Amino acid sequence: MSSIKKKAIIGSLWTIAGYGAGQVLRFGSNLILTRLLVPELFGLMALINIFIIGLRLFSDTGVGPSIIQNKRGSEPIFLNTAWTVQAIRGCILWLGSLVLAWPVAQFYDKPQFLWLVPVAGLTTIITGFESTARFTLNRNLAVRELAIFEFGSQALSIGVMVVWAWLSPNIWALVGGNIVSASIKMVWSHRLIPGYSNRFAWDKEVVKELFSFGRWIFVSTALTFLADQSDRLTLGKLFSLELLGVYNIAFTLALLPRSIIGAVGSKVIFPAFAKGADLPRAQLRAKILKNRKLIIFPTAFALAVMVSFGDILISVLYDERYSQASWMLPILALGIWPVLLTRTIDGALLAVGKSQYLALGFFLKFLFVIVGVPLGFSWSKELGAIIVIALNDIPSYAATSFGLWREGLNCTVQDILATLLLLTLIAVMVLVRSTLGFGLPIEMLL
Repeated sequence: MSSIKKKAIIGSLWTIAGYGAGQVLRFGSNLILTRLLVPELFGLMALINIFIIGLRLFSDTGVGPSIIQNKRGSEPIFLNTAWTVQAIRGCILWLGSLVLAWPVAQFYDKPQFLWLVPVAGLTTIITGFESTARFTLNRNLAVRELAIFEFGSQALSIGVMVVWAWLSPNIWALVGGNIVSASIKMVWSHRLIPGYSNRFAWDKEVVKELFSFGRWIFVSTALTFLADQSDRLTLGKLFSLELLGVYNIAFTLALLPRSIIGAVGSKVIFPAFAKGADLPRAQLRAKILKNRKLIIFPTAFALAVMVSFGDILISVLYDERYSQASWMLPILALGIWPVLLTRTIDGALLAVGKSQYLALGFFLKFLFVIVGVPLGFSWSKELGAIIVIALNDIPSYAATSFGLWREGLNCTVQDILATLLLLTLIAVMVLVRSTLGFGLPIEMLL
């Protein structure tokens, strides 16, 4: 077994274990917080996070992927210049949150955004000073250390958030918890590699390389924000804060498989593809197909369970205030299948320097959501809007598949077989639950 393949397999196992444990921890804290806080606070925090995430993504210059992909990514001058660019960006982003606060408060008619957005925006400064050590570990497929780092910092920050909510059940428990989380990660990141430290530096050639590689990543991540957050941006005007909070619970649960696959994609798949980017396309494609099936077929089973039994999970774990999430979860879970297929292969396009296809996919997804959600809402209220959101990853998948075909890396046949397996598993599971008298996953709508 080659060294890269062995690292990729071990890295995948550590990523799934670490990220899976983190999601279990997050899920447990979510259950506690939903009993301590009212649904409106989750809706309010969902809107605040949209704009903080938006600031980050609209200014992403791809520092992390540049360190992983660039041949100079291990040189101190490259790392220190990248860290300097990252720190400057973080400070500018906080100034952006100050500018953004007033129009956001006016648009949603929520005066509290005038002070909530700038305070929540402090996380942009903090994360800007995180060490580049995490990217160096990622470059070398040292995923074990990253998994421990992310799980440990998450556990500490969740503990702070839960205690804060118990002592003072208001929006500050969520806002303050995010600030504490960012601070813990920043401090810990500088201790990931003994003797590794960042300092301010500026090299024009490095800056040129960073922005040259990052120009399409900048476009892609900006469009990622529009594509991934436009549902809540739109629903913030169409839904009440209470219903938006319920939707956010269902969406977060549906996102679990996607989050795990996304973590594997960024921490293992992309670095592994980057190391094999110089291979002939046919050889690279063969390696991708061989190893990708080990991820997507087990994922199909996990997703089928969520689609078939997600409503029962909601009814058992959450109180009556969140009951509408029981019909939302199966629909939203089924809708993330196209993006799961995409996330296990789009790293190949990044590795061969063709990220423009990803940018196109996000743009098409944004158009689909921004036009489709209001139309869906006018057609069938909440159900129509949720169905449109469930379908919104299809345009992105189509654009990525087109790019893979153009580059000789397409996986269409494998995708069709995996989709047939998913639909078969769902049909069998729904038949079994119906036979046992549990009805259909969307029984509440019937």
